[in-house]
Amino acid sequence: MDFYAHVATHRDVLGIGIGSGPGAWEATVGPDYLDDPGKKLLRRDYGLVELSFSDADGLMSCFGISVQVHRLVHGHCVPPSLVREYGEFTPRARFEELRSMILSLGCKIEPDDLSGDVHRYRVPESGARIFVIDDPDPFGDGDHDVDDPEIHQAGDVWALSVSPAWWGRY
Repeated sequence: MDFYAHVATHRDVLGIGIGSGPGAWEATVGPDYLDDPGKKLLRRDYGLVELSFSDADGLMSCFGISVQVHRLVHGHCVPPSLVREYGEFTPRARFEELRSMILSLGCKIEPDDLSGDVHRYRVPESGARIFVIDDPDPFGDGDHDVDDPEIHQAGDVWALSVSPAWWGRY
């Protein structure tokens, strides 16, 4: 939970953030990633952490950080550098616990969009967004086991997003 609270309040991963190039991310987070290049864009996937890069200004630099918490229920996808810094990660993260940690760090959490099956909250001090599952069975299939600790439940954090596109939108 410390990692998620740090990202939500500081907008970085292990001290590296928006504006840093792919080489800096590799040096900090590690060499185990999958790159998905596009025209003037690059998506780098570390499993738990996903990055977006653009070379719109001539140099490839990060313009988005996403922490894909939901992937943890499907197996270990945490870069070793994060495990060394924060310890083992649990398969699920509860929003109320994350909210408490963020509040204890002197930041606020405000609703941003509470429509749909995933609700969005913002941390005004950082501009980070937190996506939280509201309905884990959005299609009403009825096969969702609310007692199974290994699947997503209402109140679980789905993802966190850090992007300058969010920062000025309050």
